[in-house]
Amino acid sequence: MSESAASGTVDVSSPKFVAGCVLAALAVLGVARLGPLPLWLLGAEVFALILGLFVFGSIRWRIDKNALTYGGVLVVLATFWGVWWPGSAMRATVAQEGWTPFWRALAQHTLTLEGLDGIVHAHTMLFILGLTYFVAVISQTRLLETVSFALLSRFRGAVVPTVAAITALVAFSSGILDGVSMIGLTIRTLVIILFLARAGTPDVIYSVIISTVVTTVCGMWLAYGEPPNLIMKANLHPHLDDAFFLRYCAPLALASWVVVALSLRRALRGRQVDLAGLDVVDRHAADVRFLQAARHGDVPTPVEHVESNAAALGAHHASVLARLRRGEPLGAALVAEGVEAGTRRRLLGSFLTEDLASALDRHYVAEARGGRAAAERADDPVEAALAATRRRRVLAQRVGGLAFLPFLLLLVWHGQDHHVPLFWASFAGFAVAFLGIASLPGMRALALREARHEFAEYYFLFPLFLSITLLQAAGFFAQMAALLDRGIATIGPAIVAWIQFTAATLLSAMLDNNVVADFAARALEHLPVELIHYFAMAQIAGYALGGCWTHIGCAQSVVAYAFVLRDIDEHYTPFQWIRAMTPTLGMLFVLLSLFVFLESLLLG
Repeated sequence: MSESAASGTVDVSSPKFVAGCVLAALAVLGVARLGPLPLWLLGAEVFALILGLFVFGSIRWRIDKNALTYGGVLVVLATFWGVWWPGSAMRATVAQEGWTPFWRALAQHTLTLEGLDGIVHAHTMLFILGLTYFVAVISQTRLLETVSFALLSRFRGAVVPTVAAITALVAFSSGILDGVSMIGLTIRTLVIILFLARAGTPDVIYSVIISTVVTTVCGMWLAYGEPPNLIMKANLHPHLDDAFFLRYCAPLALASWVVVALSLRRALRGRQVDLAGLDVVDRHAADVRFLQAARHGDVPTPVEHVESNAAALGAHHASVLARLRRGEPLGAALVAEGVEAGTRRRLLGSFLTEDLASALDRHYVAEARGGRAAAERADDPVEAALAATRRRRVLAQRVGGLAFLPFLLLLVWHGQDHHVPLFWASFAGFAVAFLGIASLPGMRALALREARHEFAEYYFLFPLFLSITLLQAAGFFAQMAALLDRGIATIGPAIVAWIQFTAATLLSAMLDNNVVADFAARALEHLPVELIHYFAMAQIAGYALGGCWTHIGCAQSVVAYAFVLRDIDEHYTPFQWIRAMTPTLGMLFVLLSLFVFLESLLLG
């Protein structure tokens, strides 16, 4: 075990934990030789495994989530063998025909794509894999920054309408593209705008955490951008199609965006960006970030850049950082704090490009001395370089735009014929979009690296999906289905749907909402189609809402909370997150509850 002095957490050794799980699994197999194990034990182990993600991601003792799930599933597999094997039909077959039928069935389920799809949602996870690479490439074209600053100019620097329009665009995109990728782009864009508007730290943090709601709750209008939606769609195929999401989920997403927009209006009212006074780097944010990616294979914000160069700045580090967080440009902050000229140029060169460092430094020095005309002459080389970058960026954006054609066409084709694999769409979109940046080695490497890093966040789900599939094979969800039927007969569908919505909200606040979606959908399969639609809508609303409530409820929350700690306030706590998020989520909870009961009236 290792202890982090900065955070006070203790990291449990992953190899030792997995070794302990191996010993526990062997012990379970030994006990199973004495007689069949009870089904409730399997359910308890799966629930404990899922709950462990919350417990050991929140308390002082931390366990890596991959070690936790891959180690824990060994115990679940051993228990499943003890529950299922003694009375299974397969055992009778093996007794009569030997082990060949067993190995044949095992190979069919683990060595074919269709078999893996039934165990770990292989088609869905492949689609997400392609989507992460597709969106990672599109993000390098700086399309969102281009649109965002065009909106800022259109609204003459007014922050509220600009941010409202950006969140509307992101909410729409999150229904089609990967919400986890979208939140990373959204956060950085909103932070840039709010820093330029001299917004305080609480407002900047609020805009970051509200991005979670925009990409999760407001993005639930279609299945493809949200992994939990895709999982539920796969579990309840063919009952949940695109028409279902447009009919049942799109109204909820639109109403939720209105609440978010009103909330942002109250928080950011009166904020304004002085467009005429923007620095050359801020004025061409999309081109600057495109140039950073092409030259350095990285796109840091000024705050991230200063943090990573703290040693070079020495005693100036904290004061420069404070100026950046007040909205000052990087070069202006370095000059104002008296940083030595050579250090300034090295930092400006590593932030943008070395051949423009001297011109940028002369620009900021002249500006600090009040020589506006001299400052504008000094940045002429910068303007020329960014103009050349702009032409290359526009080309990449056009190729990226063309990539949406095969992506959307294959999505539509899959919607009409489910024999067409869903993941063809995302891989086709990635293949075309990649052509736009293939000639830029730094940017190409950055896109692939970001995509790999993002998809790695989903690795821990595979053992959980397998565990839930084992529960279904052992008959656990048949008991849940019977309980659901009794509830419908006793208290009516409306109350049952609201209970499902509330339970999904609370569970998704503690557990990963991908797992909640997989678990919750399994008991609905036997119901009439109209009830499947009704209860699925309630569950989708619940796990979207609950996933935002805590810093670990969904992948978007994890990304947003990590950004706050790294770039804004390293002392920001999970309880501060919950406190900041609760007022907006409280309004959304009431709103979505009304939708649940209204739908029961339409259902009759």
